[in-house]
Amino acid sequence: MASTTATEREGTSRGGGTLYRGDLGMWSWVAHRITGVLTFFFLFAHVIDTALVRVSPQTYDSVIEVYKNPVVNLMELGLVGAVLFHALNGIRIMLVDFWEKGPRFQRAMLWTTLAVWVVVMVPGAYFMLERTLSDLFGGK
Repeated sequence: MASTTATEREGTSRGGGTLYRGDLGMWSWVAHRITGVLTFFFLFAHVIDTALVRVSPQTYDSVIEVYKNPVVNLMELGLVGAVLFHALNGIRIMLVDFWEKGPRFQRAMLWTTLAVWVVVMVPGAYFMLERTLSDLFGGK
């Protein structure tokens, strides 16, 4: 087996020359940061729109009417997916950090996190989108 030098490995995904490795754990890290930021901005907007009820109840009512838009319903579905992934991945991260066997099982726990996310999101998406799809394409 021929050995390679650091210069030969430079620029490869597993070599020593790049900062980003592209492993599954790295994608999990990126997704965790993105979902955390999205959740923060949702909470910020939620506090502001809820505060409108004290300033102007009519403005609050008009904002709530905007939320009944099908596009906003899709955004809500994305929000639920982001919060759910962030929560499940956060539990996984705590297990990796505080459980002595966590680092050894981190990849299996990530796949379990993703499986639980899918199992919860599929019926959740159905129930969240049911009324919107019925309104858009006719129904009851």
